[in-house]
Amino acid sequence: MRGNAIINSKNAGNTGLQLLAATPDLHPPSLRRRPSAVPQRPPKMSSFSCWVLPAALLTLLCCPGSAEKAFEVYIWPEQVVVESSRSLEVNCSTNCAQPESGGLETSLTKTLLASQARWCQFLISDISQDTVLLCHFTCLGEQQSKNATISVYHPPKQVILKLQPTSVTIGNPFTIECSVPGVAPLESLTLTLLRGRETLYNQTFEGATVVPQEAVATLNVTAHREDGHHNFSCQAELDLRSRGGGIVRSISEPQVLEVYAINKLRPRHCGHRLQVNRRKTEEHLSIPTVIPGRKTKPTAVITINKSGIRKCLYV
Repeated sequence: MRGNAIINSKNAGNTGLQLLAATPDLHPPSLRRRPSAVPQRPPKMSSFSCWVLPAALLTLLCCPGSAEKAFEVYIWPEQVVVESSRSLEVNCSTNCAQPESGGLETSLTKTLLASQARWCQFLISDISQDTVLLCHFTCLGEQQSKNATISVYHPPKQVILKLQPTSVTIGNPFTIECSVPGVAPLESLTLTLLRGRETLYNQTFEGATVVPQEAVATLNVTAHREDGHHNFSCQAELDLRSRGGGIVRSISEPQVLEVYAINKLRPRHCGHRLQVNRRKTEEHLSIPTVIPGRKTKPTAVITINKSGIRKCLYV
C-alpha cells in the first residue's frame, strides 16, 4: 500500500497536490503563509514524501495493517546454563502497546528489578535445579506466554591424578587414575590423561543424571624410560554448548613418575647378613638399601641359594 502511494505521487503530480491539499493545516494562524501574488511552481514530491504527512494520516494511508500485528511475548535468555546456587537476570517483554497485565512465573526465588508497561526485569536467585520460567502478558483480553529453560551444572572444581606406584622399573606396569568429585551433568564430561602434551587416553561419560557424581578414568600402562622425562596430568572438560553454555575446563596438578632400569650390583652393595633356609632351593628377599652415589633409596632384591651365593638386583 505504501509503494502504491509513492508511485501514484510520481506518475501524477496533480494527485500529489490534491493529497497535500486535503491534509488539515496543523499550524496556528500566525504561522500560516499568506497567498503570494507571484505564481508558485508546485514542489516536486520525492519518493519519501509520504513521511511529511501527519502521523495519523500516514498510518491510515501507508500502514493499514499495523494495527493488526500479532500480539507476541518475549523472554531473554530463552536457554541458559547456570552454575549451582548462582543467580540470573531475566527480561520479560511484549509488543503490545498497552498490556493489561504481565509477569514471570517460577518456583524459584524471584525479585523484581525494574518494570514498565511493556517489559519487566527479574533476578532469579539461588538456582539449584533445572527449571522452566514462564513469561506471560494479556493484551485486549488475549493471553500469550513464552518459556525459558534453565539448566544447572556443577563444574569440575577438583581434578585429582594418582600414579600407582609412583616409582617403577622399565617394563613393569603402573596405573594412571584421574577422578573428579561432584560433577554434573555427567554426560557432558570428558576426562583426558596426558603425558606432557601427548594424549594417552580420554573418556566421555554417559548418563543423563543431574545429581553430582564422581567421575573416574583409569589407564594401565607399561613403564618406558621416557615416562620419567615428562609430567603426567589429567584435564576435565565439561561441554555445555548443547544447553546454551560454553566449555568449562579444569586440570590437575602434574605428577612425576620415577622410572628405574634394572642393574646388577656387586654383592658388597647388599651388605646384609641373611639366614638361609637350606631346605629351599632359592630364597628371594626385598630389602630397602642405600646405593653409594645415589640420592634415591631403591629396593635391593636379593636371591640366595642353599650354597649361600647371593645375587643382588635393585629396582
